[in-house]
Amino acid sequence: MRFNTRRAIMSALFTTTALAAAPAFAQEAPADDTTVDPSEIVVTAQKRSENLQNVPISIQALGTQKLDQLNISDFKGYAAQLPSVSFQSSGAPGSSVIYMRGIASGSDGNHSGSLPSVGVYLDEQPVTTIGGNLDVHIYDIARIESLSGPQGTLYGASSEAGTIRIITNKPSTAGFEGRIDGEVNTIDHGGWGGKLEGMINAPLSSSAALRVVGFYQKDAGFIDNVPGSRSFLDGAVIDAAPLGKGNAAPALAAAAAAGGITVDNAAFVKNNYNYTDTWGGRAALKLDLDDNWTVTPTVLYQEQRAYGTFAFDPSVGDLKIQRFFPEGRRDRFIQAALTLEGKLGNWDVTYAGAYLDHTDRTESDYTDYAEYYDSYYASSGGIAGYQYFVDSLGNTIDPRQHILGTDHFKKMSHELRIASPSTDRFRLVAGMFLQHQSNDILQDYQVTNLAPAMSVNGSPGTLWLTKQHRNDRDYAMFGEASFDVTDTFTLTGGLRVFMYDNDLIGFFGFGANPANNYQASPTNAVDTRKYGVSQCFTTAGDRLYDRATDTFSSSSTLLPGVVAGTPCTNLGVATNGTVIPVKAVGSGVTYRFNATWKPVQGMMVYGTFSRGFRPGGQNRFGDFGAYQPDYLKNYEIGFKTSPARGVRLNGAVYRQDWDNFQFSYLGPNSFTVIINGPNARIWGAELDAGYNVENFALNVNASYTDAIMQKNLCRGFDPTFECTNDLPNGDPNSIKAPKGTRLPITPQFKIAGTMRYTVPMGDAKAYGQVNASYQTWARSALRDGDAALLGRLDPYGLVNLAVGADWDKFNLELFVSNVFDERGQVSKFVQCGSCSRIYTVPTVPRMFGLRVGAKY
Repeated sequence: MRFNTRRAIMSALFTTTALAAAPAFAQEAPADDTTVDPSEIVVTAQKRSENLQNVPISIQALGTQKLDQLNISDFKGYAAQLPSVSFQSSGAPGSSVIYMRGIASGSDGNHSGSLPSVGVYLDEQPVTTIGGNLDVHIYDIARIESLSGPQGTLYGASSEAGTIRIITNKPSTAGFEGRIDGEVNTIDHGGWGGKLEGMINAPLSSSAALRVVGFYQKDAGFIDNVPGSRSFLDGAVIDAAPLGKGNAAPALAAAAAAGGITVDNAAFVKNNYNYTDTWGGRAALKLDLDDNWTVTPTVLYQEQRAYGTFAFDPSVGDLKIQRFFPEGRRDRFIQAALTLEGKLGNWDVTYAGAYLDHTDRTESDYTDYAEYYDSYYASSGGIAGYQYFVDSLGNTIDPRQHILGTDHFKKMSHELRIASPSTDRFRLVAGMFLQHQSNDILQDYQVTNLAPAMSVNGSPGTLWLTKQHRNDRDYAMFGEASFDVTDTFTLTGGLRVFMYDNDLIGFFGFGANPANNYQASPTNAVDTRKYGVSQCFTTAGDRLYDRATDTFSSSSTLLPGVVAGTPCTNLGVATNGTVIPVKAVGSGVTYRFNATWKPVQGMMVYGTFSRGFRPGGQNRFGDFGAYQPDYLKNYEIGFKTSPARGVRLNGAVYRQDWDNFQFSYLGPNSFTVIINGPNARIWGAELDAGYNVENFALNVNASYTDAIMQKNLCRGFDPTFECTNDLPNGDPNSIKAPKGTRLPITPQFKIAGTMRYTVPMGDAKAYGQVNASYQTWARSALRDGDAALLGRLDPYGLVNLAVGADWDKFNLELFVSNVFDERGQVSKFVQCGSCSRIYTVPTVPRMFGLRVGAKY
């Protein structure tokens, strides 16, 4: 069935491609409205209002009407319609890491790791955060702009591979309007969900207006947490034996197995285990100060509570999992923003400032870690015996872990820019930008009943603690100028001079050995001497244990923790009796050069050479040192045509060179390590086509991406990429992925299309709509071992159907999404660096729903 489904989807999409001649994704006029020219689509991708067809970059735009027609309310909804966009996700809202045009090495998104390579903007303000995108609820949105390729000139550091901009509808003094929309839906294999949304635009005077939006959405669950058990060896059985990994006799291991600990998940068994509640609203006030100046303050609040997990374990069953602790994610953000627009003479002046406060709290089951290491340490009585897991009375305890995590982002940004008149032969956009983002990071790995002496100092029950404070600062001056050499030929050049200043400080690791015996055998959890209290700084200015000399400090008095709630500080630099953050500081220049030619009316051909960047940073674990910035060069040729009314055909071909790309992976003790990998080369093409005349609309969007490494990826950094030099800790290097390996996550081919037909029926306009998407397989991870373990992300296709009717003030629709109940694979992952239990994040199963709406 699924093979036939894919063939049907591919046939339908290729047929629509052959029939189509222009993109209608940004089309905001009704399909049967012949009075509106579909080329009149205004975007602000280049920091000024322009017709989409006059913007010489590869850009797709989903307008208000298209977003409504496709029932898009979140990131995954619009990402499916943008073939140049791919992502990794745990499935929970707000956990997606976005990639564009194949610029993906996998495993990004760690709180202590690389900054994103794709920037996300809400109106004029950046809302890019580490660890997952801000999943803004999509309702009453003017358009979503997707800008492919480096946008480093106008958008800066986190727009190395592209930028996504969410543009809200603004208050209007033209008149009062409002709308309310509701939906109820049910999922195959799952539960019931729905949403309620509303908007009011109220003129307050001839120079002021207020626009208010509110929403609530419940996404039904479809993953079942089914009964299961896990058994662990009881270290107490062999406490009296000579212990140590690999030196216990088989008879002792058998005795440990006989006296093991078995646990079950009966308290957490539940059908439709994963579900989400989202609610919030936004308000915008427009004030015309005079004929030339307008100020628009806005505020947005949104909260999402996701329960359970959004992945399943194929070894347990389809859409089934076994979890042993509560799981969930609470994601809350509030943004206050201010935009001031006006004129100085005939020049446009814009100030955009914002403050974002974003907190996500997670609770995760980490039983898989104990499951793996219990087997690995079997000869020592399992994880409980090898790591001495005991309670305060010395009794061996259940070794399972669960994680409590928090990321608290605060982002402040300011941009001031000027733009000369768009009608001038020489045009200029120039400005200054600064942003400061901080993140308070908490990862608390808890073991129930763990003895205080075995816990992180001052945190009973905490086996491992990560508590850090991170700052990322970005300063820039930018400018872009265009000159019309002739009426049909234009040259554009832009530069961005930037500085970045990133720092990290805090604590990560285990506690102190309660007996101060760092030579104990077997080494218990608090005695790795690589992480935790043993690496904290003392009043003597050195670390408690010096790994380079295998000696202890002359002072056992630890400097107090710089970050509140930590026992001491091991991530930082000791100086003058205190500890300061480790820093990554740098500067540079990015650029864009473009030539545009308009040989005939309705046609444009352009060529672009541009460069994007991503700042470097510091690894938490000193053995791996700093990682350097990576840069992306883009060579692109594109065209845009509107040969007839309602017809449009846009396309681009490009090559990108990604130099020394940053690569993240799970290293020792399953924490993220970032190194600079080799160079990668990406060839690609994009097509955006559609036909929108009278009662019929047809549009298709497709991308082809061929992204491969040009040299070997090594276990540790090797400037020759031969992987023959030893690592800083003395371990041998090795090849983890050879030259020619495909970059992960991005499918080689992705296509999406929509066909809609409208029929007048009395006072109503009845319609039918088919939306389909398909993508080929993708590599799940970059390193060969990880990719072999996880397996590839299989190809899949989705078909969505809708029928309904629009009246002047009312609309009604029945829809089915994922008609063939395709189990598309969004991501695959394991929970720790050595774990082998594989989880798959699926697309949402088949959904049936009813939508109703009213306008007034």
